[in-house]
Amino acid sequence: MRDARVRAIAVSMVVTFLWSSSFILVKWGLRDLNPLALVTYRYVLASVVLCALAARAHGLGRIGRKKLLVLAVLGITGYAVAQGLQVFGLYFLPAVTVSFILNFNPLLVLMLGIAFLDERPTKMQGVGIAITLIGIRLFFNDAGLAMNDARGIAITIVSGIGWATYMVLSRRVLRGYRENIYSFTGYPMMIASLMLLAATGATGNMQTPNREGVVIIAWLAFVNTALAFYLWNHALQSIRAYEQCILQNTMLIQIAFLSVIFLGEAIDALKAAGIACVFVGVLLVQLRNMKYIKNRRKEIVVLTR
Repeated sequence: MRDARVRAIAVSMVVTFLWSSSFILVKWGLRDLNPLALVTYRYVLASVVLCALAARAHGLGRIGRKKLLVLAVLGITGYAVAQGLQVFGLYFLPAVTVSFILNFNPLLVLMLGIAFLDERPTKMQGVGIAITLIGIRLFFNDAGLAMNDARGIAITIVSGIGWATYMVLSRRVLRGYRENIYSFTGYPMMIASLMLLAATGATGNMQTPNREGVVIIAWLAFVNTALAFYLWNHALQSIRAYEQCILQNTMLIQIAFLSVIFLGEAIDALKAAGIACVFVGVLLVQLRNMKYIKNRRKEIVVLTR
């Protein structure tokens, strides 16, 4: 059980790195495509791949009405609402403001997890979450947050609620029994993709990407979406929703360093302090309690004798 948890944390960290790299790739992709077209092409392609893999591995079995409803809710909340509204949030607000708001998602996931999953943090994890939130505030302290557009703020908050709902509902399903992760990930994504495709067509946002855009869309779809969401949901079978969600806050650290390397941005002292707090806070949440740390120390001592 402990090994499964460690593997799940490691896999989730790999996924957060893939999603952090999406920040750079999307920046490049938006030079050629509008945001709605980019997100639509990305999720349509990814869902086709996942559904094809699900059909190949397990066939196209009949889906019951209850399960279909769950998959539809997952698709609407996790992809159409969370990902789609995030794009519209970026239309009304600067990216830094959207990122700041969404980085408080673990708090919402924690509250929903307590209410609907009865998954409560230890005291040590509570301290870790608090330190992480302080780190987020420090990181964005001098970022010039624009909080004067009520529409953008509301849309972004709803996007965050969508993702939190997706996380908690996914955990509720996945912790109870072994689910076919291909279909569990692909079918909701397909439902949301069709909604995004309809919205993109209805608003006249369909575009033909150039060669560079095709490469970016393909990588985002196959690696950063299909593979990443498959691994993310697979890991969610072994760790709690708030424990996994707070790992997303490490994307602050990853994006900061990727931005230095690829976008020429700088990290000042306040951002560095925020990064340090986020790192320590996330670490405390994953360790759970001091008893676990002591047990690990004893295991290491025994192995080194």
